[in-house]
Amino acid sequence: MCGICGLMRIGSGQSSDDRRILDAMVETMAHRGPNDRGTWAEGVAALGHLRLSVIDLSPAGHQPMLNEDGRFVISYNGEVYNFRELKAKHRLEEKGHVFKSQTDTEVILHLFEELGPGVAAELSGMFALAIWDQKTETLHLMRDRYGIKPLFYQQDGTHFRFGSEIKAIIADRRVPRRVSLPALHDFLTLNYVPGAQTAFEGIQEVPPGHVMSVSRDGATKLTRYWDLDFTASASITEEEAVAESLRLMKESLARHLIADVPVGVFLSGGLDSSTLVALMSEQTGGRIHTYSVGFEDQSFNELPYARIVAEHFKTEHREVIVSADMVRELLPVSISFIDEPYGDGSAIPTYCVSQIAKGEVVVVLSGEGGDEVFAGYDTYAAYKTYEKARRVPSFIRNGIIAPLAQLLPVSDKKLSFEFKLKRFLGGLDLPPEEAHMWWRVVLSEAQKQEIYSDRVRSELDAQPTVRHFQERFRRSGAGDVLSRLMYIDSTLFMPDDLMIKNDRMTMAHSLEARVPFTDPELTGYLGRVPPALKMKNGRKKHLMRRAMEGYLPQSILDKKKVGLEMPYSRWLKTDLADMVHDYLGEDRLKKADIFRPAAIRRLVEEHMGGRKDHGRALWGLLNFSIWHEMYIE
Repeated sequence: MCGICGLMRIGSGQSSDDRRILDAMVETMAHRGPNDRGTWAEGVAALGHLRLSVIDLSPAGHQPMLNEDGRFVISYNGEVYNFRELKAKHRLEEKGHVFKSQTDTEVILHLFEELGPGVAAELSGMFALAIWDQKTETLHLMRDRYGIKPLFYQQDGTHFRFGSEIKAIIADRRVPRRVSLPALHDFLTLNYVPGAQTAFEGIQEVPPGHVMSVSRDGATKLTRYWDLDFTASASITEEEAVAESLRLMKESLARHLIADVPVGVFLSGGLDSSTLVALMSEQTGGRIHTYSVGFEDQSFNELPYARIVAEHFKTEHREVIVSADMVRELLPVSISFIDEPYGDGSAIPTYCVSQIAKGEVVVVLSGEGGDEVFAGYDTYAAYKTYEKARRVPSFIRNGIIAPLAQLLPVSDKKLSFEFKLKRFLGGLDLPPEEAHMWWRVVLSEAQKQEIYSDRVRSELDAQPTVRHFQERFRRSGAGDVLSRLMYIDSTLFMPDDLMIKNDRMTMAHSLEARVPFTDPELTGYLGRVPPALKMKNGRKKHLMRRAMEGYLPQSILDKKKVGLEMPYSRWLKTDLADMVHDYLGEDRLKKADIFRPAAIRRLVEEHMGGRKDHGRALWGLLNFSIWHEMYIE
């Protein structure tokens, strides 16, 4: 796990400051690579690297790394778990390639000599990398299938810039810092920025599963090298699917344990992370290090379940309780590592649990991806109920049931019955892909227009956020709705939300987070499993639960999904109310001229008075306001 950055002069651009700017770009990401740093510059290109040593800890792994004749230069972030197999498969040594290290970096570099940009499709793991071809003066950027590793870029008339984090790009003061209004519009719906856009106008991300090639004249070519396939095979039986899922999970875990440093597990107490601990206990000697986070509010707290697993497998277990005071202190800190507004309430807890792991391990395994690949989200179960509920006449749903639901008192509890019922009813008259978004929506299109300032309304060409869901629903090509919804989450929610905190909050503490449930062999196989087996009789994660019988305590196998989230709806009324009034107060809002103070005040008053739960919206707006003050003003 590392940090990469660089810049390339395009066209007739001339600059004597590129080397100095490269040094500044590298320095902004010191947390990503405490073990080594390096820069390389020649002609029109300059590449930088920061190293967190995980495989082959020797100086031979120094980057940027050049091939034998100096034509190709690589700066690489990530871990490719099949690098030894690829070295043998392509007979790299037999073909005369000289290896000076035991790193995956060098295998990728020599393999690029053989395959060119096609190397990306061969790599199994998490990666974001840049390879400069001095002969053709072409820069090649590649990003892994699920966007586990970030890779941002920006281009103007004189330079193309890239980096693992946005802060590296804006270290070049020539890059303007302006709010992207389309990104803001989408953020307010989802509490994260979806797609290749970022919160900064003009700065984008290389999409997951893509290669971007940039020529000397600034022309770019974006090529998809992979997509998730949900073509189901009717010949797969339940018993086969259970056995094969278990085998592939074990093999994935074995690959993700490849390291020359200590490895631990983020243990939430949920099925995914508990599965990692159970399977890891079979494959490793010595006690496993596990790390958990909890809250005083028991509807958000999973520590009792994490303790059951830790005790069952006799792990070296550590915990942290996140409080409102900690959130007050850490919210600006977390934003400074993410570089964008980010309203997922799991970011700060992940930061805190990473903090207690630092110093004991260098690599942590995380359960992200398990819900997407094994069908674990409540929204999938909601769709199954949606199919039945739509048979109820509309006049009964909307004329009787919905008004009664609105009479239920507002609850601060996590995923309360009141919250789920109101959301569910609101999506019943929508197509499945739109209902899938509605069940997660923060602010609707109408609500966003209500809070925008006159300036934003006049400048913003507002496109409905649901387009991201519609486009992926169409693109998936699956023959059933459940698989199409799983495709949406695997290609939108996972890379654009989950992987943000998974990377930035761990790298803030120089930790490498690995996600075994994104293994392409595992996800590829489960894409072919008939959807009826994944949610048999409405049971979420049916195949994983069956596969882990005999491995995990029954209380974990039967446990309902909770998910990592903070009780910020309640905190915003109490412990953090002063932050709300400060950052969302009239003076700051008028200065930024993005939101109408009266409209925001109404949201705050309704929330504080308990008339409506605007917790998610206010948490997102608070994140945006702090980010705007840190980066734009």
